[in-house]
Amino acid sequence: QDLGFVDRSKPENLFKFEVDFLVGKKQLGNIIERCIKKHGTSKTSEVLDCIKAQGYKYSTLSGITVAVCDATIPPQKKEILQKTDQRIDSISDQYKNGFLSDAERHAAVISTWNKATDEVSDALQKNLDRYNPIFMMADSGARGSMSQIRQLAGMRGLIANTSGETIEVPIRANYREGLNILEYFISSRGARKGLTDTALRTADSGYLTRRLVDVSQDVIIREDDCGTTDGLEIYDIKEGSEVIESLHERLVGRYLTEDFVDDKTGEVLVSKNKLMTDADADIIVDHGVKRIKIRSILGCQSKYGVCKKCYGLNLATGTEVTVGEAVGTVAAQSIGEPGTQLTMRTFHTGGVANAEDITQGLPRVEELFEARKPKHLAIISELSGTISFEDIKKNRHVVVTADDGRSKSYLIPFGSHITVQEGQKVNAGTCLTEGSVNPHDVLAISGTEAVQDYL
Repeated sequence: QDLGFVDRSKPENLFKFEVDFLVGKKQLGNIIERCIKKHGTSKTSEVLDCIKAQGYKYSTLSGITVAVCDATIPPQKKEILQKTDQRIDSISDQYKNGFLSDAERHAAVISTWNKATDEVSDALQKNLDRYNPIFMMADSGARGSMSQIRQLAGMRGLIANTSGETIEVPIRANYREGLNILEYFISSRGARKGLTDTALRTADSGYLTRRLVDVSQDVIIREDDCGTTDGLEIYDIKEGSEVIESLHERLVGRYLTEDFVDDKTGEVLVSKNKLMTDADADIIVDHGVKRIKIRSILGCQSKYGVCKKCYGLNLATGTEVTVGEAVGTVAAQSIGEPGTQLTMRTFHTGGVANAEDITQGLPRVEELFEARKPKHLAIISELSGTISFEDIKKNRHVVVTADDGRSKSYLIPFGSHITVQEGQKVNAGTCLTEGSVNPHDVLAISGTEAVQDYL
């Protein structure tokens, strides 16, 4: 009754069940996590046994089966495909009349088909019955996913060819209708690529792990506290407008470099000697703090290895790390292991005139660790100042003029996408074009902290 899903301070909630919502895989994880925090592992194992017995009992009683008729094809599919065909025709008319270049036409066709595939899968989701066996399996998180249901009953959509470019001809059919010969041929390519990729990837990822362990095996917890006041400034990590990792998540299990004090009363709210819990992180975030410095092994002053306070929580056990723990090897293996799951494909970013294949997956991870010069280099500004453009003999130059009158001009290679505007104020280290930055340039211009931050 005390897992905190129901507010027990209100009298009307006294007899309410603790768990009275639909429990899928995600919610189960939530319940177990709270159970461990509240009652420890031995009690939780009893709870898990009960849940398992319950699950077996009711999945036996339910007698879920999968039949062909469970893959219900949305009636709107025909209409969506007809509309899309008309759009594609108008795009190729524009191309024939010379309004679009071939690359633009290709991008437009692909985004049109992607939109159609999404529309079909939306229609499919709205059309599925809540008690449809296939939907129940995917929705509870037991097996299967919405994208697999889409292939069974929606449309398979666009497929990439062996060199990673998207083929313009989509697969309109799904597995219930059956593919025609051409569609079957196109989609067999994806299946083969999947198998060869898996075989090649295992070796690459194993080799990456080996190199990482070789570098990091000396990083061991050697002492309790090195006494440094140096640390890493942390904040929400965002991609576009979406927060990938919040400040709250990054604070839990770490130490602050200095006490967090209430500005008005001078009272210490979170001590620098306390391993931060969820509650402490809440205090800091609720005070409207956007950036704060925490202890990090990047700033650790221990003569050999690193200290407990700079490292923080041992994530394997959820307790404080102990002296003698080989944290370097743990870190190397934690990066190497998911490497087997990273796909090796390079894919195109959506939209017209995009940055060409940005290296993704394992090759990109290796690129970062080896601090190599990346494939599609972004040009970064060496001065802080104001942007202006000038064109010299068909070439575009971006000029950055500093406040003290110094200026530097950068030649923009043909086909690069400029990310700054005329008259914009930039700081040293700002990207002027799309692409990945060379870590060595960042180091030279903005110093070590910026590189650590970027990586």
